[in-house]
Amino acid sequence: MTDGPLTGLRVIDASTVLAGPLLAQLLGDYGAEVVKIEHPAKPDSMRTHGHRKDGHGLWWKMVGRNKRTVGLYLGDPDVRAVFLDLVATADVLVENFRPGTLERWGLGWDVLSEVNPRLILVRVTGFGQTGPYSRRPGFGTLAEAMSGFAAMTGEPDGPPTLPPFGLADAVAGTTGFGVVLAALYHRDARGGRGQVVDLNILAPLVQVLGPQPIAYDQLGIVPARTGNRSANNAPRNTYRTKDDRWVAISTSANSIAARLLSLVGHPEVVDEPWFSSGAERAKRVELLDGYVGAWVAERTRDEVLAQCEAADVAVAPIYDVADLVNDPHVVATDMITTVDDPDLGPVRMSNVVAKLSETPGSIRFTGRAPYADTDEVLEGLVEPETLAALRERGVAA
Repeated sequence: MTDGPLTGLRVIDASTVLAGPLLAQLLGDYGAEVVKIEHPAKPDSMRTHGHRKDGHGLWWKMVGRNKRTVGLYLGDPDVRAVFLDLVATADVLVENFRPGTLERWGLGWDVLSEVNPRLILVRVTGFGQTGPYSRRPGFGTLAEAMSGFAAMTGEPDGPPTLPPFGLADAVAGTTGFGVVLAALYHRDARGGRGQVVDLNILAPLVQVLGPQPIAYDQLGIVPARTGNRSANNAPRNTYRTKDDRWVAISTSANSIAARLLSLVGHPEVVDEPWFSSGAERAKRVELLDGYVGAWVAERTRDEVLAQCEAADVAVAPIYDVADLVNDPHVVATDMITTVDDPDLGPVRMSNVVAKLSETPGSIRFTGRAPYADTDEVLEGLVEPETLAALRERGVAA
């Protein structure tokens, strides 16, 4: 039992790397019971992504948390009946097979919705269920390339740059979490039915990148790479300190820009007519960055942080993960929490992402071994001898 707001919901996670599993993880963090379906011979490859310790995937320990694991091959006709019985008990089904795969297995929306009219079916793909690219293999890297992200990321004289982590998948998974809650609200608070959520990985990243389409449509603007600078305001950059550390400073608010330039010894620019506009300041980025960069270079990181904070200027140190997990604010707020793992002992991982005062959610357990809960989850849905026969044929585990 949990104290999360989604306690009582059952989610079937039949997806693999990474958007779908993250979406299901978030639902589980807030109390939903999540049943993870994996191929009996090919468990989710998230288990082997990233670093491992003693044979255990560390990323899986996080994204597999709060999920009970079941081994079923959904393409087998005999397993189909078992799966449909399981679907009848569920509120949400998350899958990321190529369009048409569920239909080929006799598990299309017409079949699923007849078994469970209240079901929310989340279909996660690279490019969506329709359109000329719908049957292409799609990964986050392709979305990062096509969305405009890579084209505008990197130094002005350098190549387009991809993120070294699953950015597009994470954005899609987080977006999908909110969309699923909207579908559940429609069903439960408005008396609606279940429905299909067509979630592709490209569209959420386009949304995150902001007003690029409308700026192109109305003004013909195609963003150029600007490194760590912003076309919307200045100063905004990373700056090297006297002790060879780095800090980030942002002046998205005009009042902070004014305090910063006064702090670094150039209050005269604050009274310039152009200073009150972030876009106009961005046109004079060389001047403003020169003032700020020179001031930062004369001080240690701790001195810069202390003086900026005293002047109420928005500043942060550039951290690596070792700095992050030991930061006093991160520790005090339990942003990185410690969870007991049966294989590795106490492990640290990111906590439930936002705190609800009455129903905060929790990490009940870390990512489990493949197929650890098949018997328990399927108890009452399939006879033991039937399950044994499915295992004998290799379509259950």
